[in-house]
Amino acid sequence: MDYKASHKFADMNARKIRPFATMVRGMAADEALETLRFYPNKAARLVEQVIKSAMGNAEDRGARAKEELVVVESRVDGGPIMKRFMPRARGSAYPIKRRYAHIVIKLSDMEEEQQPAESPQS
Repeated sequence: MDYKASHKFADMNARKIRPFATMVRGMAADEALETLRFYPNKAARLVEQVIKSAMGNAEDRGARAKEELVVVESRVDGGPIMKRFMPRARGSAYPIKRRYAHIVIKLSDMEEEQQPAESPQS
């Protein structure tokens, strides 16, 4: 069964978060949390929080073993851009783009993925 969690409007550029989302894709959830814990980046903290939330969702929905959860999908989409202007010399203005991101993590049980597809025997 799949368990999903998301963080909408994360206060960071999606480009800075994507390497961490790519790194944890395919890892066991416990292993991914342990790996992210040793990075000093804010992006690692954001991805770690979403994985913890997905694990909480799995526990709430009755997952049998939390150790068997695997990160099957981790994606970071761009969110809205807040546009402002900074006054500059001689009456000109420079644009400021404050970017946001949406982080989506999906966990799945390992036992479902390990079952081979049944083929009809004749």
